[in-house]
Amino acid sequence: MSITRTVTRAAIAAALATALGTTAASTAIAAPTTASASRPKPAQQPGDGWSGEGGLSLSPADNQRVDHYMEQARLAERSITPQVRAAAWMAGAEVTGFENRLKSGDSLKRKVATSLKGHPGQSADAVLATLGDAVRYTLKWRDGQYTDGVSTVWGLLSAWGNDSTKWSNTWVRPEGYKGLNTGWRAPRSRQLFEVQFHTPASKWAQEATHKLYEEQRLPGTSPERKKELQEQQNAIFAAVPVPAGADRLTAPTAPRVPLPVG
Repeated sequence: MSITRTVTRAAIAAALATALGTTAASTAIAAPTTASASRPKPAQQPGDGWSGEGGLSLSPADNQRVDHYMEQARLAERSITPQVRAAAWMAGAEVTGFENRLKSGDSLKRKVATSLKGHPGQSADAVLATLGDAVRYTLKWRDGQYTDGVSTVWGLLSAWGNDSTKWSNTWVRPEGYKGLNTGWRAPRSRQLFEVQFHTPASKWAQEATHKLYEEQRLPGTSPERKKELQEQQNAIFAAVPVPAGADRLTAPTAPRVPLPVG
Protein backbone atom coordinates (compact mmCIF):
# COMPACT_ATOMS: atom_id res chain seq x y z
CA MET A 1 0.00 0.00 0.00
CA SER A 2 1.43 3.37 -1.01
CA ILE A 3 1.96 5.79 1.82
CA THR A 4 0.68 8.61 -0.36
CA ARG A 5 -2.74 6.95 -0.50
CA THR A 6 -3.15 6.95 3.27
CA VAL A 7 -1.79 10.30 4.37
CA THR A 8 -0.46 13.39 2.65
CA ARG A 9 3.00 14.73 3.28
CA ALA A 10 1.50 17.67 5.11
CA ALA A 11 -0.53 15.30 7.31
CA ILE A 12 2.60 13.31 8.11
CA ALA A 13 4.41 16.46 9.18
CA ALA A 14 1.47 17.67 11.27
CA ALA A 15 1.03 14.28 12.90
CA LEU A 16 4.70 14.01 13.74
CA ALA A 17 4.71 17.50 15.19
CA THR A 18 1.68 16.62 17.32
CA ALA A 19 3.21 13.34 18.44
CA LEU A 20 6.52 14.97 19.26
CA GLY A 21 4.71 17.59 21.29
CA THR A 22 2.72 15.03 23.23
CA THR A 23 5.34 12.29 23.56
CA ALA A 24 8.62 14.14 23.83
CA ALA A 25 7.82 15.25 27.36
CA SER A 26 6.79 11.77 28.43
CA THR A 27 9.86 10.32 26.72
CA ALA A 28 12.13 12.79 28.45
CA ILE A 29 10.62 11.77 31.76
CA ALA A 30 10.31 8.06 31.09
CA ALA A 31 13.66 7.48 29.43
CA PRO A 32 15.84 8.13 32.50
CA THR A 33 13.51 5.98 34.61
CA THR A 34 13.68 3.14 32.13
CA ALA A 35 17.39 3.57 31.69
CA SER A 36 18.00 3.30 35.40
CA ALA A 37 15.58 0.39 35.64
CA SER A 38 17.36 -1.45 32.81
CA ARG A 39 20.73 -0.75 34.43
CA PRO A 40 20.87 -3.28 37.30
CA LYS A 41 23.10 -2.60 40.25
CA PRO A 42 26.39 -4.17 39.18
CA ALA A 43 27.57 -7.26 41.01
CA GLN A 44 31.09 -6.40 39.90
CA GLN A 45 33.09 -3.25 40.41
CA PRO A 46 34.07 -1.04 37.43
CA GLY A 47 36.92 -2.67 35.54
CA ASP A 48 35.70 -6.19 36.33
CA GLY A 49 34.39 -8.60 33.76
CA TRP A 50 30.90 -10.12 33.60
CA SER A 51 29.69 -13.66 34.20
CA GLY A 52 26.30 -15.26 33.67
CA GLU A 53 24.54 -18.60 33.61
CA GLY A 54 25.74 -21.43 31.41
CA GLY A 55 29.39 -20.52 31.84
CA LEU A 56 29.03 -17.31 29.83
CA SER A 57 31.47 -14.49 30.56
CA LEU A 58 32.97 -11.27 29.26
CA SER A 59 36.46 -9.94 29.86
CA PRO A 60 36.79 -6.56 31.62
CA ALA A 61 37.55 -4.89 28.28
CA ASP A 62 34.56 -6.48 26.50
CA ASN A 63 32.30 -5.74 29.46
CA GLN A 64 33.30 -2.07 29.22
CA ARG A 65 32.59 -2.08 25.48
CA VAL A 66 29.06 -3.34 26.09
CA ASP A 67 28.50 -0.73 28.81
CA HIS A 68 29.54 2.01 26.39
CA TYR A 69 27.25 0.61 23.69
CA MET A 70 24.34 0.57 26.14
CA GLU A 71 24.86 4.22 26.98
CA GLN A 72 24.86 5.17 23.29
CA ALA A 73 21.65 3.18 22.78
CA ARG A 74 19.98 5.02 25.68
CA LEU A 75 20.82 8.36 24.12
CA ALA A 76 19.61 7.29 20.66
CA GLU A 77 16.32 5.96 22.06
CA ARG A 78 15.22 9.48 22.97
CA SER A 79 14.94 10.46 19.30
CA ILE A 80 13.71 7.07 17.99
CA THR A 81 10.79 6.71 20.39
CA PRO A 82 8.81 9.80 19.24
CA GLN A 83 8.86 8.57 15.63
CA VAL A 84 7.74 5.05 16.52
CA ARG A 85 4.96 6.34 18.76
CA ALA A 86 3.83 8.80 16.08
CA ALA A 87 3.72 6.03 13.46
CA ALA A 88 1.81 3.75 15.85
CA TRP A 89 -0.70 6.50 16.59
CA MET A 90 -1.33 7.18 12.90
CA ALA A 91 -1.74 3.47 12.16
CA GLY A 92 -4.06 2.79 15.10
CA ALA A 93 -1.62 0.44 16.80
CA GLU A 94 -1.22 -0.32 20.47
CA VAL A 95 2.38 -0.01 21.69
CA THR A 96 2.86 -2.86 24.14
CA GLY A 97 5.68 -3.36 26.61
CA PHE A 98 6.83 0.22 26.12
CA GLU A 99 8.62 0.19 29.47
CA ASN A 100 10.93 -2.54 28.08
CA ARG A 101 12.03 -0.59 25.00
CA LEU A 102 15.64 -0.70 26.24
CA LYS A 103 17.14 -4.16 26.50
CA SER A 104 18.58 -4.87 29.93
CA GLY A 105 22.32 -4.88 30.50
CA ASP A 106 22.44 -8.54 31.52
CA SER A 107 20.43 -9.54 28.46
CA LEU A 108 22.77 -7.65 26.13
CA LYS A 109 25.85 -9.07 27.80
CA ARG A 110 24.45 -12.58 27.65
CA LYS A 111 23.80 -12.14 23.93
CA VAL A 112 27.33 -10.86 23.25
CA ALA A 113 28.93 -13.55 25.40
CA THR A 114 26.90 -16.28 23.67
CA SER A 115 28.05 -15.08 20.26
CA LEU A 116 31.69 -14.85 21.36
CA LYS A 117 31.57 -18.36 22.80
CA GLY A 118 30.09 -19.74 19.59
CA HIS A 119 32.55 -17.81 17.37
CA PRO A 120 35.87 -17.56 19.28
CA GLY A 121 37.57 -15.46 16.59
CA GLN A 122 34.90 -12.77 16.66
CA SER A 123 35.39 -9.48 18.51
CA ALA A 124 32.90 -7.87 20.87
CA ASP A 125 32.82 -4.78 18.66
CA ALA A 126 31.83 -6.92 15.67
CA VAL A 127 28.99 -8.50 17.66
CA LEU A 128 27.75 -5.14 18.93
CA ALA A 129 27.71 -3.74 15.40
CA THR A 130 25.08 -6.33 14.44
CA LEU A 131 22.84 -6.10 17.53
CA GLY A 132 19.46 -4.93 16.33
CA ASP A 133 17.31 -5.06 19.46
CA ALA A 134 19.06 -3.00 22.14
CA VAL A 135 16.23 -0.55 21.39
CA ARG A 136 12.99 -2.33 20.54
CA TYR A 137 9.25 -1.81 20.27
CA THR A 138 6.18 -3.98 19.84
CA LEU A 139 3.09 -2.79 17.96
CA LYS A 140 -0.17 -4.71 18.05
CA TRP A 141 -3.45 -4.63 16.10
CA ARG A 142 -6.59 -6.74 15.91
CA ASP A 143 -6.39 -9.27 13.07
CA GLY A 144 -8.56 -7.26 10.68
CA GLN A 145 -6.40 -4.13 11.03
CA TYR A 146 -3.03 -5.84 11.03
CA THR A 147 -1.88 -5.83 7.40
CA ASP A 148 -2.91 -2.24 6.64
CA GLY A 149 -1.46 -1.11 9.97
CA VAL A 150 1.94 -2.69 9.27
CA SER A 151 2.05 -1.10 5.80
CA THR A 152 1.30 2.33 7.23
CA VAL A 153 3.99 2.08 9.91
CA TRP A 154 6.78 0.89 7.64
CA GLY A 155 5.84 3.58 5.13
CA LEU A 156 6.11 6.28 7.77
CA LEU A 157 9.35 5.02 9.26
CA SER A 158 10.87 4.87 5.79
CA ALA A 159 9.58 8.34 4.91
CA TRP A 160 11.22 9.73 8.04
CA GLY A 161 14.64 8.48 6.93
CA ASN A 162 14.96 5.17 8.78
CA ASP A 163 16.66 2.45 6.75
CA SER A 164 15.16 -1.04 6.71
CA THR A 165 17.86 -3.53 7.83
CA LYS A 166 15.84 -6.65 8.61
CA TRP A 167 12.51 -8.11 7.56
CA SER A 168 11.62 -11.47 9.09
CA ASN A 169 8.07 -12.43 8.18
CA THR A 170 7.41 -15.73 9.91
CA TRP A 171 3.68 -15.71 9.23
CA VAL A 172 4.62 -17.81 6.20
CA ARG A 173 6.15 -20.60 8.29
CA PRO A 174 4.18 -23.81 8.74
CA GLU A 175 5.64 -24.21 12.26
CA GLY A 176 7.18 -22.13 15.01
CA TYR A 177 7.13 -18.43 15.82
CA LYS A 178 4.42 -16.33 14.18
CA GLY A 179 4.86 -12.59 13.70
CA LEU A 180 6.79 -9.95 11.80
CA ASN A 181 10.13 -8.79 13.22
CA THR A 182 11.73 -5.82 11.48
CA GLY A 183 15.02 -3.99 11.92
CA TRP A 184 15.81 -0.33 11.24
CA ARG A 185 18.72 2.09 11.38
CA ALA A 186 17.96 5.59 12.69
CA PRO A 187 19.12 8.38 10.35
CA ARG A 188 20.99 10.58 12.85
CA SER A 189 22.38 8.31 15.55
CA ARG A 190 22.73 5.31 13.18
CA GLN A 191 21.42 3.21 16.05
CA LEU A 192 19.86 -0.10 15.06
CA PHE A 193 16.39 -0.73 16.52
CA GLU A 194 13.73 -3.39 16.24
CA VAL A 195 9.99 -3.11 15.69
CA GLN A 196 7.86 -6.23 16.12
CA PHE A 197 4.36 -6.38 14.65
CA HIS A 198 1.84 -8.65 16.38
CA THR A 199 -1.79 -9.57 16.84
CA PRO A 200 -3.18 -10.30 20.31
CA ALA A 201 -2.86 -14.05 19.68
CA SER A 202 0.70 -13.95 18.33
CA LYS A 203 1.84 -11.69 21.16
CA TRP A 204 0.33 -14.02 23.74
CA ALA A 205 2.09 -16.98 22.11
CA GLN A 206 5.40 -15.11 22.12
CA GLU A 207 5.12 -14.44 25.84
CA ALA A 208 3.98 -18.00 26.56
CA THR A 209 7.02 -19.46 24.77
CA HIS A 210 9.63 -16.97 25.98
CA LYS A 211 11.14 -19.15 28.70
CA LEU A 212 11.20 -22.13 26.34
CA TYR A 213 13.03 -20.05 23.73
CA GLU A 214 15.56 -18.72 26.25
CA GLU A 215 16.39 -22.23 27.47
CA GLN A 216 16.70 -23.44 23.89
CA ARG A 217 19.32 -20.74 23.16
CA LEU A 218 21.62 -21.60 26.06
CA PRO A 219 24.94 -23.12 24.92
CA GLY A 220 24.59 -25.97 27.42
CA THR A 221 21.15 -27.15 26.25
CA SER A 222 21.41 -30.61 24.72
CA PRO A 223 20.19 -31.31 21.16
CA GLU A 224 17.49 -33.60 22.54
CA ARG A 225 16.21 -30.91 24.90
CA LYS A 226 16.33 -28.28 22.14
CA LYS A 227 14.15 -30.49 19.96
CA GLU A 228 11.68 -30.98 22.80
CA LEU A 229 11.53 -27.24 23.48
CA GLN A 230 10.95 -26.49 19.79
CA GLU A 231 8.07 -28.97 19.65
CA GLN A 232 6.44 -27.25 22.63
CA GLN A 233 6.77 -23.87 20.94
CA ASN A 234 5.37 -25.26 17.68
CA ALA A 235 2.28 -26.52 19.48
CA ILE A 236 1.57 -23.10 20.99
CA PHE A 237 2.10 -21.12 17.78
CA ALA A 238 0.03 -23.59 15.76
CA ALA A 239 -3.10 -22.13 17.40
CA VAL A 240 -2.32 -18.55 16.23
CA PRO A 241 -4.52 -17.42 13.29
CA VAL A 242 -2.74 -15.75 10.36
CA PRO A 243 -4.28 -12.32 9.59
CA ALA A 244 -5.46 -11.86 6.02
CA GLY A 245 -2.56 -10.73 3.84
CA ALA A 246 0.07 -11.00 6.60
CA ASP A 247 1.94 -13.76 4.78
CA ARG A 248 2.41 -11.45 1.77
CA LEU A 249 3.92 -8.48 3.61
CA THR A 250 7.35 -7.74 2.15
CA ALA A 251 10.21 -5.42 3.06
CA PRO A 252 9.85 -1.68 2.28
CA THR A 253 10.82 -0.69 -1.24
CA ALA A 254 9.09 2.69 -1.53
CA PRO A 255 11.35 5.75 -1.85
CA ARG A 256 11.60 8.12 1.08
CA VAL A 257 9.19 11.04 1.14
CA PRO A 258 10.95 14.17 2.49
CA LEU A 259 8.89 16.05 5.03
CA PRO A 260 7.99 19.70 4.36
CA VAL A 261 10.15 22.17 6.26
CA GLY A 262 8.46 24.72 8.52
